[in-house]
Amino acid sequence: MRTFLIAKPSFSTEMYWTLELASKLEDAPWPATKDELIDYAMRSGAPLEVIENLQEMEDEGETYECIEDIWPDYPSKEDFFFNEEEY
Repeated sequence: MRTFLIAKPSFSTEMYWTLELASKLEDAPWPATKDELIDYAMRSGAPLEVIENLQEMEDEGETYECIEDIWPDYPSKEDFFFNEEEY
């Protein structure tokens, strides 16, 4: 008789941000605490991944001033600005 082991898929619970996910917080009521951001994300209908990412953040009672405080690599509008005079 053979015994087979069935491997359970392992899911990463690591927090990750994409431009699309982070953009759901652009209009959040900044400055905001972690709990305020979670509340905003839930009320605004943000994807579940946004809420999960916010819940995974360490809560040290700090107030976040903008999305860059959560995701430092979030591109600003200047990153997409093309200045023709430079070329």
